[in-house]
Amino acid sequence: MSTRKASPAEQAYSPLYFLAALGAGGLAVTFFMYLMFWVPHEGRPVPVFEDIMTYFSGATILGQAMVVVAMAGIAAMAVLHFSMLIWNLRHLAHFKATEAYVTLHSTNAETQMKAVPLTLAMTINVGFILGLVFVPQLWSIVEYLFPMAIIAFLAVGVFAFRLLGRFFGRILSGGGFDPKANNSFAQLLPAFALSMVAVGLAAPAAMSQTPWVVGVSLTMSTFFLVAAVLITVVALTMAILPMVQHGTAPEAAPTLMVVVPIMTVLGIAMMRMDHGLHTTFDVHGGAGETLVFLTRVLSVQVLFGLLGLLVLRRQDYYNVFLSEGGKRSAGSYALICPGVALSVMVHFWVNKGLVAAGLIAKFGFAFWLVTAPALILQFAMIALLIWLHHLHFRAPRGVDQALPAE
Repeated sequence: MSTRKASPAEQAYSPLYFLAALGAGGLAVTFFMYLMFWVPHEGRPVPVFEDIMTYFSGATILGQAMVVVAMAGIAAMAVLHFSMLIWNLRHLAHFKATEAYVTLHSTNAETQMKAVPLTLAMTINVGFILGLVFVPQLWSIVEYLFPMAIIAFLAVGVFAFRLLGRFFGRILSGGGFDPKANNSFAQLLPAFALSMVAVGLAAPAAMSQTPWVVGVSLTMSTFFLVAAVLITVVALTMAILPMVQHGTAPEAAPTLMVVVPIMTVLGIAMMRMDHGLHTTFDVHGGAGETLVFLTRVLSVQVLFGLLGLLVLRRQDYYNVFLSEGGKRSAGSYALICPGVALSVMVHFWVNKGLVAAGLIAKFGFAFWLVTAPALILQFAMIALLIWLHHLHFRAPRGVDQALPAE
């Protein structure tokens, strides 16, 4: 045993702290959006190291600065993601030996465990982004990597279904689900996890030139997408009545906006599927159709985002859970996901929607005007992540607690 000061996260560990790693991984994706949409990558669906270096060598000072910021941001957030992932895996191992873990698996909160496969799926995505951005000649062997990626995402998907099966098996065979305590959208976490697997499985469909890989990618990603949609519909339906009867549980209020990241990952998954159908199976869609689709996705996100912000404000969530002297809730990290997801979706809406449809010119005044919300959200979420890390992982003064030796 070691005797060092314990941070609030160590004193009251929860699987929801995996969302800290998830948020960092999502922020790495927001920096990749710069390279994805601002760096030319002719002949490839995504930019790779060679594209980035070619652009950098001939870019203006502003263009070069953008590349430096993007690559530095990806690297920094990836380091934070992996460090938080390792921290969580270590503490989860200790947590499994406690009575709190047993209690968790006898209540509605059992679905918090879905934060583990959700984060692991993000880890695969972060690893792929690191490869694209920092590894020369990766594209020359990428066709060999796609089957490995499919296997990895399927493994995470099987893990998620095993956890989900344990939860559904318990409540459907012996009961134990408390409807009154379901006054939040916390039960959407499994849908979020499955949707993250779906978007990962859809990536080979958008990028591979091998028909059987595209076919497997389309099939598997569709399965997990459908599962995520079904669970989303059921969970939303079950939560509405308890919320209007008893109000939203204050600690779980951030879950009101979990629909935002679910819509982003499912929207990107469907776009990847459409791209695979176009390039491999000659199924064509128009730029106008894409614009309408992305606008619908964005509309749903804005509506749920506004709803969540309204409730957070009415419940004074900041002073209760985000202030220096307030309470600490691991669920606060769920606030990062909607902002990150909305930032990513705005990039897609602007570039794959407005620009592709010819409504605005790329890099013109209107372009930067509608891109600005994505950038503002991105840096606001970086600030929020830093603040939450300060609140949850800084050891309070004068508090010593014996911790298991690691």
